[in-house]
Amino acid sequence: MPFHRTRTIRREKHVEQLHAQMDHRAARGMKPSDQQHRRAVTLLSLAAFASAASARLCDPMLPDLARTFLASPGETAQVISSFSVAYGVLQMFFGPLGDRLGKYRLIAWTTLACTLGSLGAMLAGSLHWLMLSRLLTGASAAGIIPLSMAWIGDTITYEHRQATLARFLAGQIVGVIGGQFIGGVFTDTLGFRWAFGFMALTYLVVGLWVLAESRNNASTQHVHNAQGGKSGGVLTQCRAVLSEPWARVILLTVFVEGLVVFGTLAFVPSYLHHRFGLSLTMAGAVMATFGLGGFSYILFARQFVSNFGEVGLARMGGLLIGVAWLILALGDSWSWALPACTLVGLGYYMLHNTLQTNATQMAPQVRGTAVSLFASAFFLGQSLGVVLASLLLSHAGMAVLFVVAALALPVIGLAFSRALKVHHQRAKPAMP
Repeated sequence: MPFHRTRTIRREKHVEQLHAQMDHRAARGMKPSDQQHRRAVTLLSLAAFASAASARLCDPMLPDLARTFLASPGETAQVISSFSVAYGVLQMFFGPLGDRLGKYRLIAWTTLACTLGSLGAMLAGSLHWLMLSRLLTGASAAGIIPLSMAWIGDTITYEHRQATLARFLAGQIVGVIGGQFIGGVFTDTLGFRWAFGFMALTYLVVGLWVLAESRNNASTQHVHNAQGGKSGGVLTQCRAVLSEPWARVILLTVFVEGLVVFGTLAFVPSYLHHRFGLSLTMAGAVMATFGLGGFSYILFARQFVSNFGEVGLARMGGLLIGVAWLILALGDSWSWALPACTLVGLGYYMLHNTLQTNATQMAPQVRGTAVSLFASAFFLGQSLGVVLASLLLSHAGMAVLFVVAALALPVIGLAFSRALKVHHQRAKPAMP
């Protein structure tokens, strides 16, 4: 018997054994989600940490990169935007691929692929090569968070999905904190190159761990969706999502959210460094309070959802972010950045988690494609936001940038909350 056929038979028997174990656990009254699913989600959260940390790693590096490569702030900002552009564009590739081949295993391989881009950034001898390496990392990381969200959407019912997504977001929040702090610490001590080396090691370890889980945990096995299998090619799947009016509302909202929130947030460490003389490490540490606000949301996510509902969370999230940007614009001391960044984190996750939950239900038959389009819109918005923010910063200053963001976010939150209220009134009560 051919060797490849023998491996296929062994693989099929292994999967059958895993499913038999799940059936045995169910017969004893134990739900697979109690242990296996929680472990799988935890590992995805670790992968999300690596992805988010890499995305925000360069924020506190910008002043040092400008000095090292003799470049302007606008040129060094392309190190951030190149990651975001690649990340956003490649969603349209990984989403349909995950629907067809299996999301969990694809997440493992894309995590491992990020190791190469991080090593390239570590060894880059020019700003051009650094941008290319970041482009590669962003392209590889495109398969991590969106496919994780889609996998959770496939395996968790809608009424429990927002709480599970909030738990998954813990890794992403730590990544946002850790990325800026790691970038600042290494830049101030060993040099910015070691920050990329640290991320390469992180991607390698986490990727191998997720890959092992995809082979040994039955809850991660790919289940072919008969409806999704007939959905056609990538363009057909994308058209199916975009044909839904509610999907277009969500995609437009998350695009503008990414543009305003992270276009502004990317320059906060540089602002604290130049105006108040904070070291890059200290500026990164101050930005960690963004994550504290996010953790506040995670800790009380069930209570927030129960008390305010999705409509209230969207409205309150936009308002809190707007107040935070005003505090930064008017504050005459760096200490004002502590409560401001905390409010940005809390408000952002109130609004964004509501958008995420709705994104998982835009087109259930091609959920990977739908969530990938969501992530594409979000990161393309971030990329454009960094470019526009750098232009506004160079012509009008940071205070004007803060004020513009402060005026825009409450409008975004209010507009989406009203659209969400109308959608709820029209939607059928039964959710898959």
